[in-house]
Amino acid sequence: MLRKIVEIYNYRQMIFGLVHRELRGRYKGSVLGFLWTFLNPLLQLCVYTLLFSVILDRGVENYPVFLFIGLVPWLFFSSCLSAGCTSVLGQGAMVTKIYFPREVLPISFVVGAFVNMLYCFVVLFGILVVTGFGFNFLALLLLPVIMVVEFLLCLGFTLIFSAVTVYVRDLAHFLGIITMLWQFLTPIMYETPEKYRHLFNLNPMTSVIECYKAVLYYKQIPDISSLWSAVLIGVFSVVIGEFVFSKLQKGFAEEL
Repeated sequence: MLRKIVEIYNYRQMIFGLVHRELRGRYKGSVLGFLWTFLNPLLQLCVYTLLFSVILDRGVENYPVFLFIGLVPWLFFSSCLSAGCTSVLGQGAMVTKIYFPREVLPISFVVGAFVNMLYCFVVLFGILVVTGFGFNFLALLLLPVIMVVEFLLCLGFTLIFSAVTVYVRDLAHFLGIITMLWQFLTPIMYETPEKYRHLFNLNPMTSVIECYKAVLYYKQIPDISSLWSAVLIGVFSVVIGEFVFSKLQKGFAEEL
């Protein structure tokens, strides 16, 4: 495992190059271009706010803020599932012609999606300042930890699904449906129902979203059990993801 980490680190310039290409090419040719990075979450925020704050009143104070805090990290996770699964499949020519650690492809995709999330957090912080919602700066110190944990979680899932999709192409289509269902089973638009907490805790994104909301919405240090749960899930997902990826990558050249 350590040798693999060192090998990937030696290809860091390749990762940076792929991330740069991904970020530049994401909205290439569109009229608004890079502005879609901010418009996508804002438009979703408007739709969900209208639905759950006006039509189906959730009774949550400052509901747009509550929703946006959960929505931004969810968009990062969902993009890693629904689009990250093709990160290897979409680079078939590169995989078959040159040598490099194949993990570079899903890693570069997740890093690009993570950078995109950071841009969205700039908008979120702007909203918190403009609306006077404010921060707890002591709790805010834990925000980078939560972001790293979610990054590990997303990387683990992307490693698994990007490897499996090479063999099962239909998985990319199924993940779009699964991601949509998963979103409504994650406490983004609502509080975690205490009656069903034991079931919601089976969802690895529950503890991550709750930690974000604790820091940014409730302005308090996250529950230590939720934070540790998120950390363990993140690390575990990367270990399992790398194990699955390393086993399946042996047949990439033949399948691609």
